Amino acid sequence: MTAPTTRLLITGGAGFIGSAYVRMLLGPEGPDDIRVTVLDKLTYAGTLTNLAGVLPDPRLTFVRGDICDAQLVDRLSAEHDQTVHFAAESHVDRSIGQARAFVMTNTLGTQTLLDAAARHRISVFVHISTDEVYGSIAQGSWTEEQPLAPSSPYSASKASADLMALAYHRTHGLDVRITRCSNNYGPHQYPEKLIPLFVTRLLDGHDVPLYGDGMSIRDWLHVEDHCRAIELVRTAGRPGTTYNIGGGAELTNKELTEYLLSACDADWTRVQHVEDRKGHDHRYSVDWTRAREELGYRPRHTFPAALARTVEWYRRNRGWWETPPS
Repeated sequence: MTAPTTRLLITGGAGFIGSAYVRMLLGPEGPDDIRVTVLDKLTYAGTLTNLAGVLPDPRLTFVRGDICDAQLVDRLSAEHDQTVHFAAESHVDRSIGQARAFVMTNTLGTQTLLDAAARHRISVFVHISTDEVYGSIAQGSWTEEQPLAPSSPYSASKASADLMALAYHRTHGLDVRITRCSNNYGPHQYPEKLIPLFVTRLLDGHDVPLYGDGMSIRDWLHVEDHCRAIELVRTAGRPGTTYNIGGGAELTNKELTEYLLSACDADWTRVQHVEDRKGHDHRYSVDWTRAREELGYRPRHTFPAALARTVEWYRRNRGWWETPPS
């Protein structure tokens, strides 16, 4: 007997992480029993070129639109079984000076999706969040039970969305599952985040800006590992449960810069130390025991090799990052 087809609504599916997830689902190792609708506003960081390889797939439908558009979201939710919610404003630096846009998309947009999901009895709602909602930790790693303590307008807007999602689970019985990931890297990431910013500037012969003393610490997660974890959460996670997703590659920004300089055939004369970001958290680290023990999640990518492949992708795909998104 053929399994019924699951109709997935994927918000932000033309962005960095969302498009990687869509390409995985529609790739040779993806499930056979799905149909995908991507809802994306196509802002500066989202582009259909990220989906170029799968756009002809008859299982994929693209809708250009805003998750704050309640009428559109309601119509689409009525036509789908599950929602995987990536759409977000995510650049911390931008949030410091433009907080309203982050609250509108990350908090109000999420609430709009949750409202429609509850009304139309969406069977699973996966909300993609971030380790930044926990704030900084000097030693050890945050578990999912850690109270949220966001530092930036970005992380505060995401923490608000997390709490709203959990409230819809408790109030409406909506099957919400939350993922909180560490810093992602890989192909197709818009050159405002640290790795693609440094790589593209170094490849163009420019200097790169390193915040403060460069000793802030982040855990690095390859986007493909993140997407595999999200799929495990969608298919096997527990309702009302949060899962931390880590990459197992903690580095100071200075250590990361050393990797990038080497990969781009540059040296430390190309690094300019700049004033540290306001409210800059020193260290993020999540304990992903739950995802490992419940879902069997383990990252497959080793950082040095995967970073080298990422740099090579930017080297070979100048047209992607030199051309404005469309």
